[in-house]
Amino acid sequence: MPIQVLMPALSPTMEKGNLAKWLKKEGETIKSGDVIAEIETDKATMEVEATDEGTLGKILIPEGTADVAVNTPIATILADGESAADLAKAPAPAKQEKAAESAPPAAEAKSAPTPKGEPAPVAPSAVAPPDPEIPEGTEMVTMTIRDALRDAMAEEMRRDPDVFLMGEEVAEYQGAYKVSQGLLQEFSARRVIDTPITEHGFAGIGVGAAMSGLKPIIEFMTFNFAMQAIDQIINSAAKTLYMSGGQMGCSIVFRGPNGAAARVAAQHSQDYSAWYSQIPGLKVIAPFSAADYKGLLKAAIRDPNPVIFLENEMLYGHSGEVPKLDDYVIPIGKARVVRSGGHVSIISWSNGMSYALKAADELAKEGIEVDLIDVRTIRPLDTDTIVASVKKTGRAVTVEEGWQQSGVGAEIAARIMEHAFDYLDAPVARVSGKDVPMPYAANLEKLALPSVAEVVAAAKAVCYR
Repeated sequence: MPIQVLMPALSPTMEKGNLAKWLKKEGETIKSGDVIAEIETDKATMEVEATDEGTLGKILIPEGTADVAVNTPIATILADGESAADLAKAPAPAKQEKAAESAPPAAEAKSAPTPKGEPAPVAPSAVAPPDPEIPEGTEMVTMTIRDALRDAMAEEMRRDPDVFLMGEEVAEYQGAYKVSQGLLQEFSARRVIDTPITEHGFAGIGVGAAMSGLKPIIEFMTFNFAMQAIDQIINSAAKTLYMSGGQMGCSIVFRGPNGAAARVAAQHSQDYSAWYSQIPGLKVIAPFSAADYKGLLKAAIRDPNPVIFLENEMLYGHSGEVPKLDDYVIPIGKARVVRSGGHVSIISWSNGMSYALKAADELAKEGIEVDLIDVRTIRPLDTDTIVASVKKTGRAVTVEEGWQQSGVGAEIAARIMEHAFDYLDAPVARVSGKDVPMPYAANLEKLALPSVAEVVAAAKAVCYR
């Protein structure tokens, strides 16, 4: 079977590039490591090396072609004994279409400046429509987030025999939080693997398996323990694609509870959202709703890049509606407008949405309508949705359980300043966890975390400024 040469990526976030030049011609003999073409983007140029030996059978994308999508077949290599007749057996390349030029969108009308004392009048708020991937009339099933995660893993393991789960107590004990309940019985100990208490070890095994073509799901009993494996996650998983020139991937999901639980003290309560979202090569997901947990975990398992999937222990038992579909997958990198309003944008994710939703209800009682954004994916961050919301309201509040210093809220505030400064009527406000290690005592723990009252006060402050 002819071997396809795919359009490589210069970086984990590259989506397309220009095929600048072919350095080999059809019919020429090729050795592994030979440079056969050059690709370029607006930032860099890279040589494409052959990974197999044979003859350059057919060039599928001519030189000079712009905007070739990553992973598009660009040529085929014939092995010894193969001829041009065998090219018909190779899959056809995806058709390249010129990107349509479109006029820049018209500027959105911003709400009128708010006079002190009273918010500006706006149209009544409305719940945003469901994701477009959900067909109208789809049956919704109520399930816990714990069950949504389990179903997502089970469906992907049935779909792809290369997917397997590994971690502490995921098999015989059915998961420390019962997320993997029933998976051992269905998929056997070959694909649901209990490990010793050594995160550095089993994370490294998972990274090696991913580099070899498997698709591991690595569960950390808590992301605090992932500190033991951070070298494997960052130096091995995150950097491999870039350092191999796009020729070696690492399809792996690191998942488990992140952030504060209830009375588990400082070494079990840290929020790592900002830590991992700072690393090029990683995708970072932190959902809130049951439907998002299921749809985004399925997307993470299928993604060719390493994904950090941050769950929240306090949400495992919460229930929500999940579409009853054969294959419900939510695209990574798209925020969701949970509630529409014109006075203030509140932007959050994961358990921060618990405070934001309650605060939005309290603010509505006082006539302040909230445009509530659940970012869902922290890296890549859906800047467009956030900016569109702020252009509409002119005010923004971020809500997170993590610390404020170098936090995700700080990154969101910076992007708002870069892309929507002229639309702001007040500085961006941030509500976050207090700058202390998490106390053990319940009363002090409550003080260390954000509160609904703090979100309400922050929103009022930017509205009545």
